[in-house]
Amino acid sequence: MKKLLLYSFIAVLGAGCKGYLEEDTTGLLYGPNVLSTQEGLESALTGAYRGLGAQWSYGFLHPSANAATIGADDVTTHPASNKADWREFDQFNVSTTNQRSGAVYNGCYKAIQGANNVINNYQKTTGTKATIDIIAGEAHFIRAFSYFWLTRFYGNIPLVMSGEYSDSLLTIKKSTPAQVYDLIVSDLKKAETMLPNTRRDPGRPNAGSAKAYLADVYLTMAGWPLKQTDKYDLAAAKAKEVIDNSARYGFQLLPTFAAVFDNDPAVAIIPESVFQINGFTGGSGTANATYGNTTMPGEEGGWDDMFAELFFFRDFPAGPRKDATFRTEFGLGATKIPWQQSLTKHPYYKKWYIKGNIVTSSISLPSVMMRYPHVLTIYAEAKARGTGGPDQAAYDALNQVRLRGRAAGTKALSPADGLTAAQFADEVVQERAWEFACERTRWFDLIRLEKVEEANARKSPEDLQPIKPITKANYWFPLPYIDTSINPNLN
Repeated sequence: MKKLLLYSFIAVLGAGCKGYLEEDTTGLLYGPNVLSTQEGLESALTGAYRGLGAQWSYGFLHPSANAATIGADDVTTHPASNKADWREFDQFNVSTTNQRSGAVYNGCYKAIQGANNVINNYQKTTGTKATIDIIAGEAHFIRAFSYFWLTRFYGNIPLVMSGEYSDSLLTIKKSTPAQVYDLIVSDLKKAETMLPNTRRDPGRPNAGSAKAYLADVYLTMAGWPLKQTDKYDLAAAKAKEVIDNSARYGFQLLPTFAAVFDNDPAVAIIPESVFQINGFTGGSGTANATYGNTTMPGEEGGWDDMFAELFFFRDFPAGPRKDATFRTEFGLGATKIPWQQSLTKHPYYKKWYIKGNIVTSSISLPSVMMRYPHVLTIYAEAKARGTGGPDQAAYDALNQVRLRGRAAGTKALSPADGLTAAQFADEVVQERAWEFACERTRWFDLIRLEKVEEANARKSPEDLQPIKPITKANYWFPLPYIDTSINPNLN
C-alpha cells in the first residue's frame, strides 16, 4: 500500500527510510479507495489540520512562528543563553538549518499535503454533499493559509498540488510569489462559497474567516514584492463584507482589551477569533507551547525566549492596552522586582501569560492566528490607500480599535483632523503595531511596506542589532537545507 499523505514533501525523503516509516501517522490514509468515503475524506482533513499544530514539532502550537517574526521592532530575545535560532531572525542572519524556520515550513507543507488529498478527491467522494463541500472548503482554506505563510516567509517556493508522492517532487522547481498568490486567491474564493457562516467547531474556519484572509491577502499583494496597488480596493471591499456581516460570522470586538488575553483554558474561543489553531493537553503533541514559559522571565521560572524591545515599549501609548500588553514587575512570591532590575532588563509580554500566571509549556489554549480588529484595520488602511481615500467608515473602523486601547479621554480621529490619505494610512499601520504587538503581525507589515530597514534603524542600542546592513534579500528566509540538499532546483 502506498502512503497517500506525505509529510513535508522532501523533508521526509531526506530523513531516510527509517524516519519515513516512523513518522506520526495521525490523519494518514492507506489504500486506493479510502478517499471515496466521507469518513476517509474527513480523516485526510484531520491530517491537514495536524500539520498546522504539533507541539515542539511543526506548525503553530509553539513559538517558532513568533521567533521567525522578531526581525520587526516589537519583539527581541536573549542576547546569549540557548537562543541562537531566535537571534538569527533578530540579527538578520537566518541559516538554512534554523529549526524555528523549518518547523513552520514543514508544518505548512504537511497541511498542504493533506489539503491536496481532499481537494483532488472530494468530487468523487460519496456521502452527504453539503458536508463534503464543507470539508473541501476547509481544505481550500488550509491550503491557502499555509501557502500565505510560506510565500511571505520564503518568497519563491515549491508549489505542490499533488497529495501523492511522485519522483517529480525530487526535482520540483520554485514558483514565484505571483504564482503562489494566484492559487491562494483562488482557494480562498472557493472557501468563502463552500464554508458555512457558522464554523463546525472553534478550530475551524467559516465563510467569514475565508473573506477576512482574502482581504489580508489582497492588502499584502498591494505591497512588496508584487506591488499590485489595484488590490487595495479589493482588500477594502472584502474586509467591509466581513465587517457588515460580523454578527453572522460570530465576530465581535470585546469591550476591553484585557478580556482578549484573559487566556483561560476553560474558554474554547473568544468572539474576536477569526481563525485559530486549537491546543489540547489531552492528546499527544496537541498542547500549545506558545503560552507560559516561553514569554516568562527567568525570575518566574520562564525561558526568556521573547520580550519587548525597549523603544517599542517606551513609545507605546499609555492606557488599558499597554497595561494589558506588558508585564513590568516580576516574581512568583510576594516580592516583585521592576523590569529594569531583571536579568534581561526588558519588559515582558503579558499576552502569552496563562490565567493565574501558571508556569508551564503545555496548555489547552488556541493559537489565534487572526483577530477581528485586524479586519477593521485592513479596511481602514486599504480604503485610505485605494480609490477615493478614507471614508467615515474607515475612520470608524480605526477608532473602534484605537479608543478601546488608549487612555480615557483620547480623542477619536475624524476627517476634520485634516489628515491626508497617506497620513491616515500610516496612523492605521502604527495602531496595528500597538494592537497586535508580539502577535506575529508587525513583521509582515514592515515587509510589504518596505520599512524593515527603517524600523530596525530606530531600535534601542541596548537591543540586538543586525549584524550587517539589511537588504531586500533579508526579507525572505532561505529554504531549509534538508530540501535544498536533495533538490538543487530549490537553491
